[in-house]
Amino acid sequence: MHLQRHYKRLQGVRRNMNKQKTKGIGFFEKYLTIWVLLCMAAGILIGKFLPAIPKFLEKFQIAGQNLPIAILIWIMIYPMMMKIDFQSIKNVGKHPLGIVISSGSSWLIKPFLMFGLATLFFKVIFQAFLPANLAQDFVTGAVLLGVAPCTAMVFVWSLLTKGDPAHTLVQVSVNDLLILVLFIPLVQLLLGVNDVHIPWDTLAFSVVLFVVVPLAGGALTRFLIIKKKGEQFFKEKFVPKFDKITTIGLLLTLIIIFSFQGDIILEQPLYVLLIAVPLILQNIISASFTYLICRWTKQPHNIAAPAALIAASDFFELSVAVAIALFGPDSPVVLACTVGVLTEVPVMLLLVCFINKTRGWFPQSMPDNKENSKG
Repeated sequence: MHLQRHYKRLQGVRRNMNKQKTKGIGFFEKYLTIWVLLCMAAGILIGKFLPAIPKFLEKFQIAGQNLPIAILIWIMIYPMMMKIDFQSIKNVGKHPLGIVISSGSSWLIKPFLMFGLATLFFKVIFQAFLPANLAQDFVTGAVLLGVAPCTAMVFVWSLLTKGDPAHTLVQVSVNDLLILVLFIPLVQLLLGVNDVHIPWDTLAFSVVLFVVVPLAGGALTRFLIIKKKGEQFFKEKFVPKFDKITTIGLLLTLIIIFSFQGDIILEQPLYVLLIAVPLILQNIISASFTYLICRWTKQPHNIAAPAALIAASDFFELSVAVAIALFGPDSPVVLACTVGVLTEVPVMLLLVCFINKTRGWFPQSMPDNKENSKG
């Protein structure tokens, strides 16, 4: 009887693992690079043959924000904020070193690494291909992209590497709170080095509009739905309803942005490739550094994997929104931010593959997993 129960339990575990694998990354996320390329083509064609459309959309401005793009970005950010459970912050003390390593990489290393790589490539290595003012715009876009870590797709990357979901949730929640405190001073510090002075009030307004408001709205929605229908309904029924809306919001945003960017891409398609180089290097170096630090400090693999992937990823929705508010939708700064969407998914999938193949470098699980399973 005991062996039979044990066998049934193993079968249940295998079924759950298979379900998790199939849920890991959806069709849209898996081919995001293709969708971005299609949106780029659609946007460029609209800008070239239907220029009245971007001119019409450009008229809708409120407090420096392009209203159609702002609404679409908010539609993208709000559903991801509903997934954040700030009650998980109380668990930050369970595995503090993993949180410290990931947060340190995300906020103390990655922004400066991105600034250094962007400056090196755009102003030195690619100097012959880029005018000085354009090189500076690309550096500015790269900085905006690299300052804040991603808060949505990291759940997918963590699942694909069998990362600890509770730890991933804690880290994402911590990062969302740190964005409120660190995003503005870091942007002003790094851009100030090149005498690019950003209005504090515009930055603050963008953070409030695209982080604070959706964060508060998501938390309130989460609380009300769970209170009324329960947590299982919220996670399995309610949140998935927004997946298609988020997808549509992203695609429409990209089409509108590229309709403004069509001229510069058609005149110099090489720029997209040049922008991609330091962005890809930043993803790889940030992930590798964090992963090796986790190995050196003997963190388990299910902590090291999400820590490395969180450190490598970027909160492109916020960076695009801030870039548009500061420089306008047709600015090269926005182009640099948007290229990050093009490159991140294939690079992160390669990192996921590497992390899974090096699982043997690490202890397999946290010591308290057994305690949790007993509870």
